[in-house]
Amino acid sequence: MGGLIDDLLQLSRVGRAEIHRSRLNLAEIARAIVADLEKREPERRVLVDIEELLMADVDSRLMRVALENLLGNAWKFTVNVPQPHVQFTSEPTANGPAFVVRDSGAGFDMTYVEKLFRPFQRLHSTTEFPGTGIGLATVHRIVDRHGGRVWAQGSVGSGAAIYFTIPPMGSRGAW
Repeated sequence: MGGLIDDLLQLSRVGRAEIHRSRLNLAEIARAIVADLEKREPERRVLVDIEELLMADVDSRLMRVALENLLGNAWKFTVNVPQPHVQFTSEPTANGPAFVVRDSGAGFDMTYVEKLFRPFQRLHSTTEFPGTGIGLATVHRIVDRHGGRVWAQGSVGSGAAIYFTIPPMGSRGAW
């Protein structure tokens, strides 16, 4: 219950927090998060690939929260995979880069993709994977506050990919 309350408070705070954007390399934030995950679970061997330069105009505090949720989910959902693999890369789009966190884990049925970014809409049971069902709703709110968009692709047993865009400072709204 305490974890749920903490997650709900965080979701509320990211909706009200003032945004201070600056040009940052998201790869550096991601590497620090992965180092924390490795310290918490030193027995886990996860192959992690992070692209070298993933530049974006973001609020560092909010983007760290978003990446903690995305990379934490990728880490968590690969726990039952013999050779877990997590990637953080970018892909070109017509409006600039889309950042993507991809994993080789449990995946999900695309029939339920619209539920992913709503609070409490879990696609896996808490006995399978712990969590409160707030993480991706928090990511959605953070990306939305930056004027970007977030979406997902996945397949049961074949992993998931969560994409997000962040428009440059000074651009008008979501792309």
